[in-house]
Amino acid sequence: MHRLSVDEFKAASKLPLIVVLDNVRSLHNVGSVLRSCDAFRVEAVYLCGITATPPSAEIHKTALGAEDSVAWKYFAQTTDAINELHAKGTKVFAVEQVAGSTMLQDLDTEVGTRYAVVLGNEVKGVQQTVVDLCDSCLEIPQFGTKHSLNVSVAAGIVVWEFAKKIGKGEEVEKR
Repeated sequence: MHRLSVDEFKAASKLPLIVVLDNVRSLHNVGSVLRSCDAFRVEAVYLCGITATPPSAEIHKTALGAEDSVAWKYFAQTTDAINELHAKGTKVFAVEQVAGSTMLQDLDTEVGTRYAVVLGNEVKGVQQTVVDLCDSCLEIPQFGTKHSLNVSVAAGIVVWEFAKKIGKGEEVEKR
């Protein structure tokens, strides 16, 4: 099936995208996000605040080893993660439904730009202090009676959209 080993994954080119989890409380959601990030060879995942970190049996249950392949870093404060990303020239988007947000499918990306997306707590979303630090907000269009998605599902949708948009112009190898 042409799957990479963990060492091959670590050495391979990555999608220039970092996923930031802002106070995500479910270890299963953390594992699921890591697994999706492995699937699309995301550069890293930043785990912030109350978000649990590996090693953890509960994270492993859904990550299935992606906690070993995907680079991750912990920040006690999500604002510190955003400040670090900005210092490195990364364009940061909160995934939130707010006035003036950009619909995900309408996002314009640029080759050579690094991106980060911030996904929030299962109940409260992305902290307002974090939203205020972001360059902009992205919104996933929804057409049903609910106006929210599980954070790991939202992460998968957003990462896929970035993979389609920036993966085409970057050096991410297709296997």
